[in-house]
Amino acid sequence: MKYGARNTLAGKVTEIKRGTVMGQVKLQVPAKSAMESVMTLDSIDALKLKKGDRVRVVVKAISVLLVKE
Repeated sequence: MKYGARNTLAGKVTEIKRGTVMGQVKLQVPAKSAMESVMTLDSIDALKLKKGDRVRVVVKAISVLLVKE
């Protein structure tokens, strides 16, 4: 998958909190830091995200996007 953002990190999903429309995905990234991404439940389901998945964290401007590899 190609994307225009230049800032990427490898990450691991540590927790997913599902709401009624949106979900919060917590991630562990290098240097034992944590990040979070808020995304629609449709996006979480489309990526089939689950705890323990390895993802690419793509950061562009104020958005944090996840790419499952």
